[in-house]
Amino acid sequence: MKFQWTILVGLLFAVLIAVFAVFNVESVPVNYFFGTEMIPLVLIILGSALLGAIISGFFAIYKSYIGGRRVKELEKQLHVKEEELTAQRREMQEMEERIDALMEPPLVQAEIIPPKELY
Repeated sequence: MKFQWTILVGLLFAVLIAVFAVFNVESVPVNYFFGTEMIPLVLIILGSALLGAIISGFFAIYKSYIGGRRVKELEKQLHVKEEELTAQRREMQEMEERIDALMEPPLVQAEIIPPKELY
């Protein structure tokens, strides 16, 4: 099984965020468009990290979807090109056979000449 560095780095980053959030437990004022609320800083930090992970995940899914569509499109084009190539090869083979048939010397039937009578 292949070791995946991205999972290890992601886990280390998550642990660092969690430790940072635990040390910042005091409440802070959060200004909304319609008011202000006191929320623990740990919730704001974890919520921001979660929101960032969700947004990154959606972008990764979108990119994967677009890549998959592109692969299907290219596979279709490849199939069409392979069919064209097969048809052209068949055509070339037929032409080579015609050329070979034209280049062969015609078979000459030998005339049977009766022997001349001796004088």
